[in-house]
Amino acid sequence: MEKSKKDLTNYVLVNGYKIGYRKQGNGTPIVLANRFRGTLDTWDPLFINLLSQTNTVITFDYVGIGYSEGVLSEDLSIIVHQIKALTDALQLNQFHLLGWSYGGWVAQYFMHMYNENVLKTVIIGSNPVGKNEIPIQAEFFERALKPYNDFDDELVLFYKPTSKQSKKAALISYQRIQEQLDVSKIPNTQEQFQRYFAAAPAVTEDVKNYRSKLITTKTPILVISGDNDISYATENWFPLLNKAKTIQHIILPDSGHAVHFQYPVLSTNYIKVFLMNN
Repeated sequence: MEKSKKDLTNYVLVNGYKIGYRKQGNGTPIVLANRFRGTLDTWDPLFINLLSQTNTVITFDYVGIGYSEGVLSEDLSIIVHQIKALTDALQLNQFHLLGWSYGGWVAQYFMHMYNENVLKTVIIGSNPVGKNEIPIQAEFFERALKPYNDFDDELVLFYKPTSKQSKKAALISYQRIQEQLDVSKIPNTQEQFQRYFAAAPAVTEDVKNYRSKLITTKTPILVISGDNDISYATENWFPLLNKAKTIQHIILPDSGHAVHFQYPVLSTNYIKVFLMNN
C-alpha cells in the first residue's frame, strides 16, 4: 500500500523547533520555498512528481506554518537563516532554489545572503524585491484573507477565471491537491496573515539593495509568470530585463498566480532545461 503524504513527512530540529519537510526523487537537489498560506500539502503533486523525475525535490514548511513548530518570523532574513539551518541539517552544500509567490521573495533573499550555496534560482508568480509600480489588486485581499478558501476563491487568486482553459486546469489541479490536503494545517487567522504581510515594508525598502544585485548577480535566474497574476504583476519584471544579464523571463498565456499548476508539464519542462544547461 502506497504511503500517504503525511507518512512521508520528516522532521529536523532547527533552533529548537521541529521543521516538517518532504523529500522526493533523485539528482541535484532543488529546495522549494512556498507561497502565502502554503503548506507541504498545497503543492500540486503532479508538479512535484514531474520535477522529481530529474531532481531531488525538497519541500518544507516555514517555522510556525503547517507541519512546523514555532511562530513565523516577520523578518525574511531570519526565515532565510532558518532555511539555511534546514539545508545544513540535510547536508546540502549546493542546490537549486525555487520560490513561488511570497517564496519568490524568500528565494531572492536566500540567493543574495547565501550565494555560494545556490546553483540556480527559479522564481514563479512573484516580483523582484524593491519598489514595484503595479501593486497587488484588491481582488487578492477580498479572497485571500478568508479563513478558508474554496475553489471559487482559488480560481480568482491563482488562475484566469475568464479563460475556459484556465478554469478547466484549475479544477483538475484543485482536485489533485484536495486528495492530499490537511486543511487544518493551513494558516487561517488574521494574526498569522499579518506576520506574512509584516515582511513587505522591508522588502519594498530594500536597504540591502537586493534589487540592484539582481542586475549584477552571476546566478542564473528563471522567472515564470502568468499573464493574469493579480498578486504579483508580470509587468513589474520588465524594467530589469534589459539590465539583468542572467534573468530569463517566461510568460504563459491565459494563466495567473499558479501558472505552474495550470501548466505543470510545460513549466517543469522549462525548469528542467534551465537547470540542466550550463
